[in-house]
Amino acid sequence: MSTFDTAPNALPLRRHRWLTRIWKIRPPLIIGICIAWLVLIVLAALFAEFIAPYGFAEQSLLKRLKPPAFLGGLPEYWLGTDNLGRDVLSRVIYAMRTSILIAVMGTIIGATVGTILGIVAAHFRGWVDDIIMVMVDFQASIPFLIVALAVLAFFGNNFILLVVLIGLFGWDAYARLARGMVLSANGQGYALAIRTLGVHPAKVYLRHVVPNMMGIIMVQVTLNFPEIILLETSLSFLGLGVQPPGTSLGLLLGEGRNYLATSWWIGVPAGIVIFLTTLAISLLGDWVRDKLDPNLRDRIA
Repeated sequence: MSTFDTAPNALPLRRHRWLTRIWKIRPPLIIGICIAWLVLIVLAALFAEFIAPYGFAEQSLLKRLKPPAFLGGLPEYWLGTDNLGRDVLSRVIYAMRTSILIAVMGTIIGATVGTILGIVAAHFRGWVDDIIMVMVDFQASIPFLIVALAVLAFFGNNFILLVVLIGLFGWDAYARLARGMVLSANGQGYALAIRTLGVHPAKVYLRHVVPNMMGIIMVQVTLNFPEIILLETSLSFLGLGVQPPGTSLGLLLGEGRNYLATSWWIGVPAGIVIFLTTLAISLLGDWVRDKLDPNLRDRIA
């Protein structure tokens, strides 16, 4: 049974102009710093070949384990070199590209799968809703990192498999949000008002319901993105994520743990980037949530 069976006093549709609302808001200083950091990270990842002074796999064994330039090391290696004489700065820049790419692809997969399943559950209700919600509860109850480790260890490390696994992390949150938003749209009645004009339900969802819940979905993306970065970092740190000769922030941390007492600069820069990036996204997500939630916005005002 469709969830568009609502009371006849349907309200007119009002588009949720969340992008316009955010654009008109002047962010505080800390949020401006977070945005600037994220823009810097994205630009460094996109133009790594032009920014990095060396290739991420370029070795020079005669210059191995050199400290950063500001600690008396070679001036051409700003952050020093690792155990194979590779430039740490270059590897961090290329690692940001890999980690961000995996996180973005995983977020898109999780948000798409979760949103579609949430809409399907809210539209059909009945046994379809029950099955999807059982899947949501099952996803939320399992230790996903342990499952991901088991799958990667059993099937072998594969980039596509890694991205798919990371994409399946957190889809349950999107499913719950989408289901709730569709039920809320049903309660407001505008969906029924549009459908009574003869519009197909799929068109109602695509043109009216989905745009109205994009603001909440985007907030969830900003809240889920740091967790995905940390998940990829954990898998790579444990040796089941990105494999050499590739590089990622988690892999750099894993390589630097054996030299933490003697050559800390191998892994610490990657850890700092992970910390600042996840912190910036979390603060930005909280700020966007406060601005898009009318209850929180009125309470702050």
